Amino acid sequence: QVQLVESGGGLVQAGGSLRLSCAASGNTFSTYAMGWFRQAPGKGREFVARIRASASSATYADSAKGRFTISRDNAKNTVYLQMNNLEPEDTAVYYCAATRLYSTSPGQYGYWGQGTQVTVSS
Repeated sequence: QVQLVESGGGLVQAGGSLRLSCAASGNTFSTYAMGWFRQAPGKGREFVARIRASASSATYADSAKGRFTISRDNAKNTVYLQMNNLEPEDTAVYYCAATRLYSTSPGQYGYWGQGTQVTVSS
């Protein structure tokens, strides 16, 4: 139904900023709620942020609130994650995902990108 490709990851110093992008292919992007998740070595996939299909509201994990901002441009079939004040603990592979529901659970997201690596050095 939808294909997702993340980009924008890389190496950044602690305190720096990075913006991730997720480009979607398909004709139904605007009907999906979108989420960002991350997975660090030795850990499970962790919720970071979500946004409604209409972009009317967004939710953040406690670890992200105040530092990260999720947004979307339905005209461009793209969702973004602006990350500020990055910390070494933010190091992970970041994934975007799509769901017909509005959830923080990875199991409720049926479509996933390949992930992009974010590494924050101290």
